[in-house]
This record gives sequence, C-alpha cells and structure tokens, in this order.
Amino acid sequence: MNAEIIAVGSELLLGQIANTNAKFISTQLSELGINVFYHTAVGDNAGRLKDVIEIAESRSDLIIFSGGLGPTKDDLTKETIANHLGVPLVFDNVALTYIEEYFAQRGREMTENNRKQALVLEGSKVLANHHGMAPGMILEQNGRTYILLPGPPKEIEPMFQFEVKPKLAALLNDGGVIVSHVLRFYGIGEAELEVQVQDILDNQSNPTVAPLASDGEVTLRITAKANSENEAWDLIKAKEGEILNIVGEYHYGNNDDSLASKTVEMLLHNKLTISAAESLTAGLFQSELAEIPGVSSILVGGVVTYTEQAKVTQLGIEKSFLDEFGIVSSECAAAMASKVRQKFGTDIGIGLTGAAGPEPHDGQAAGTIWIGFSIGDSDPITRKLQLSGMRNTNRIRAVKLAFSYLMRLLHEKGYEKV
Repeated sequence: MNAEIIAVGSELLLGQIANTNAKFISTQLSELGINVFYHTAVGDNAGRLKDVIEIAESRSDLIIFSGGLGPTKDDLTKETIANHLGVPLVFDNVALTYIEEYFAQRGREMTENNRKQALVLEGSKVLANHHGMAPGMILEQNGRTYILLPGPPKEIEPMFQFEVKPKLAALLNDGGVIVSHVLRFYGIGEAELEVQVQDILDNQSNPTVAPLASDGEVTLRITAKANSENEAWDLIKAKEGEILNIVGEYHYGNNDDSLASKTVEMLLHNKLTISAAESLTAGLFQSELAEIPGVSSILVGGVVTYTEQAKVTQLGIEKSFLDEFGIVSSECAAAMASKVRQKFGTDIGIGLTGAAGPEPHDGQAAGTIWIGFSIGDSDPITRKLQLSGMRNTNRIRAVKLAFSYLMRLLHEKGYEKV
C-alpha cells in the first residue's frame, strides 16, 4: 500500500504554522510498513483541492487528508471530496449529539454552522473525536482508501493512534499484527551508522529496518509482521541483537526514550544526585532534566552563570583564575563543575561553558564548547566540542552531548546502566 498525505489549509502555505501532521502521520505509517511517497499542502480552495485529489489518485492507494473539517466556510475538505467521489454527506447522529452536549454543558449557544462538523461521507467508517468536535472518517472506493482527519494536532494524533492505526493494521495484515520497535543512538552520524549496518539493510525482508536522523540523533526502526504479537517480537529481538552486535556502543535507549530520560533513569537507579552550572546553555541542561518525572529525587539545583562576574560571585571562582585560563576553557568548565557540586552538596556537578556563536567569544571560535564533569571526589573530567551549527543548535547539541558523556563516564566508573 502506497500512501499520500494531503494537508489542507492556507495557513500552511503562508508559513503561519508548520505541517507537523504530515511528519506525525508518516512516522505512524512507517511503523505499519506503509510507504509514503508524497506530501502535498494545498490552500482552502475547492478547485485546487480537487486537482490535488486527482493527482493523488493517479499514484496512491491510500490518501490521507488533514484539516478542513471545521465549521467555517473555508473548511471544505469533506465537501470537495464528496463532490469529487459523488458521495452524499449525511449527519452522523453520534457526532451531532456529542457536539450539542458540548455546547449545552458549557452554557453556550450552538450556532448552525457547528452542525456542519457532524456531516460525514455516506458509507464511511466514522472515527470518534474525543478531543474536539469534527469526527474523522475512512471511505473505501474504487480500490482506494480515503481517510479524512481533523487538523489540530491534539485531535489528529490520538484519533490516528487509537482509531485509524488498528484499522489499517487489520486491513494490511488480514487479522495479523504489525509491531515496531525503535533503537536510539547517539555519538554516531546517520551515514556512518548506515555504513556499519549496510548488510542488514541490504538483506532485510521481515522484519524491515529503516534509519532516521533527528536533532543530532539517529534511530533505527525495526518493523515486523506476524500472526501474533509474540511472534513479531521474536523477529524484532533477533534483528535487534544483530544490530547491537555491530553498533551497540552508541545505543542509549528505545522508542520514546531520550538522552535526558535515560540519564535520569541511571541517576535514580544508582541513587546519585546532580547539580549544574551553565553559561552558554543558560539553564537548558536543567530544563531538559526537569521535563522527566521523578527528577526531583536527583536534581538538587543549579545556577546560570552567564557572565564572568556571575561565575565569580555565584560559584566562587577567583577572577585571577578566569583571567589566566579564560572563560571558554577546560579549566573553567572543570571549576564550574566542581564548585557547583560543592555548593549544592551533590554527587555530580556539571559545568557548561563556550562560544555558542555566531561570533567568537573570549578569543575562541564560535562552536567551541567545554563540558566539565565533577563526580564524587575524583578529579574533574572535561570534554571539548567543536560544533559548526547555528547558535541554538550548538546549545542543544551541547546539552545532549553532556547527557551522553555523563552516562558513559558513570558506566566507566562502574555505575549500572538501566
């Protein structure tokens, strides 16, 4: 089954919002082993939408629409599709009742155009919208499958996960199951990882293996089709073993794991507390940690010491020391890590300093970053980065590398990974 995703909305073409729905749907379809060959964005215009539909029908078996199901005049997706396919629109009583109750419970008058949201293509499978008003729908006609979904991400994502995905899986696999498992890697580029596992990629059948790069990380998605979930997982685990035998040193987690979440897991498991002193990252390291539930057990505190004066007054680093070694230096990063660990009485202290860019800082080229690690009573350890991205990209990469290096250092010191 080859799929095409059509995003409807003039706001997409004007650059007012990003087409995140296409990214989300593509990711979900790849888990099912469905090829996505085209993404199209079209404005709120019936004629142009009809043209796009005709092109999609010439090359795709599965056509998924996002957006244009709302109550206003420019929401014309289902009307245009109904016209094109010669299928009437009818009221879905369940959806209409839900919309009426929504307004009644809030004491608001329901305007007539809100009834429009309960119209569906006759003969379609209606998809309940538990996070909004307009239902989705699936219609099979002339050997093609048309799926209409609302535009807001908070509506489309749960609808796809819980309504669409199971129906597509059943359609594809005749009652069997499709299971996907994501392996996450850091410290290796996409091209290098692909070269390392090229034999596996060249000789895949079931399960399939697909690489994907995102925000400096690389993932391999393993997707297996089988008669049962247990059989699918057996296939996945065997393939996972082959992959990790080759590039296991770069593997840090699976599925929804992040470098921050795995760092927190490791610190919790080993009962280690942490604090951070941040210059160029301005609190980003601590912010990433704070997104993880349970972090209050290990994150004691930290400081943002953006200026030289702040490093002196908040951390107690001697000005003469900074004059001698500079702010963007191994010595400064080590001192920041040690001082913050002592200040907050933690097992681990992290220091991040550098020139984020785009201009040089403290005589150092843009992208020069030092990360200091103070672990227990051991001498501080530092790592130098020479990055070449944009300013904020460098800041984000510095934080991710800090997590990655910290987990490796702790493992080298004998602490258990989770």
